Amino acid sequence: MVEPEQAPRTGRNESLEERMDRNWMELIQELRVLQTGVQILGGFLLTLPFQERFEELDDWQRSLYLFNVMVAALTTILIVLPVSVHRRLFRRGLKATLVSSADVVTKWALGGVALLIVGSATLVFDFTAGRTAGIVAASFIILVLLLLVVGTPLWLHRRAVRNGNGNGGDAREV
Repeated sequence: MVEPEQAPRTGRNESLEERMDRNWMELIQELRVLQTGVQILGGFLLTLPFQERFEELDDWQRSLYLFNVMVAALTTILIVLPVSVHRRLFRRGLKATLVSSADVVTKWALGGVALLIVGSATLVFDFTAGRTAGIVAASFIILVLLLLVVGTPLWLHRRAVRNGNGNGGDAREV
């Protein structure tokens, strides 16, 4: 990865510090969106043991449930991590380091959200419609996630570069 100080200008009239501030705010906005999704799915999961039919879960479903709760907790930690790091690095002149590390953590959090979506849907389909339906639902959701969450940004970037609208991979743009 190119360090922010070495990357070419993007055509914006902003200093490195302004760019890092903007990138940081964009990352925080993305984390807010992720946090809402994790809270909703995590909250749903946490209510399940208090439902009468929870006792009907077989061993695989109970294990999947516990896995989903763990993924929700770990993803929440990832979402909160950049804020915690920011508190520790605040006013130390390390904004570029903060933005770069938050970018990596946010990508891991996106993976956690994807895993939580797949796991939660699999559990619901498996419990309500059977194991085969759970596996089919998981497979379909994984395919859609790969196409949309991974494929769309790649496709949009290639199209922008081909049309001369992309920056060709400026490392400062997180």
